[in-house]
Amino acid sequence: MSVPRSPSLTPSISVVIAYHSGYGHTARQAAAVVEGAVSVPGVQADLRDVSTLDDGLWTALADADAIVFGSPTYMGATSAVFQRFAEASAPVWAARGWQGKLAAGFTNSAGVNGNKDNALLSMTVLAAQHGMNWVPLGLLPGWIYRSGGSSEDLNRLGSFVGAMAQSPSDLGPEQAPTDADLRTARHLGEHVARTALQFVYGREVAADLAVTA
Repeated sequence: MSVPRSPSLTPSISVVIAYHSGYGHTARQAAAVVEGAVSVPGVQADLRDVSTLDDGLWTALADADAIVFGSPTYMGATSAVFQRFAEASAPVWAARGWQGKLAAGFTNSAGVNGNKDNALLSMTVLAAQHGMNWVPLGLLPGWIYRSGGSSEDLNRLGSFVGAMAQSPSDLGPEQAPTDADLRTARHLGEHVARTALQFVYGREVAADLAVTA
């Protein structure tokens, strides 16, 4: 029986954070996602502001193993700038350019709730239409999920689909989101990166098995 070769010991994994930030708060979340992703050996992270729809953005997304979408929640939905990016991805959708890639998401709003779930779910629909595989946050709810919880808990806002943050409207990005929310975003980046490592290793092994079958 043939034994498939071992995958490269130092795979090159690309995680692209495709985000929009209106006032800088969501940009801090995006930077925290990057920190989490690059904390995993063998993973590179690329921060891309989708307010600029240039060739560099589309090339980076085409080369990515995982794409983490990010947007503020405005009026219970993703921002108009992020939606413009989503609609501009239609040619990629038609060509199935992101088919099989990993996807995840994060969002921020001034309200504790703010209907952030709606923004995250719109990102999951975008990913599903592109044929991507969604990576959830992977954390239990923090804070009020159990007695004795703290507002400093990871996932203090109790999301499952992606990372949430809350930034009071009268605080600038140098003061918000909270450290807990930024650590939650960092967790998301690390979780996506580790999942991408497993995904790419598995893809290499599957390809070897197909060749040796």
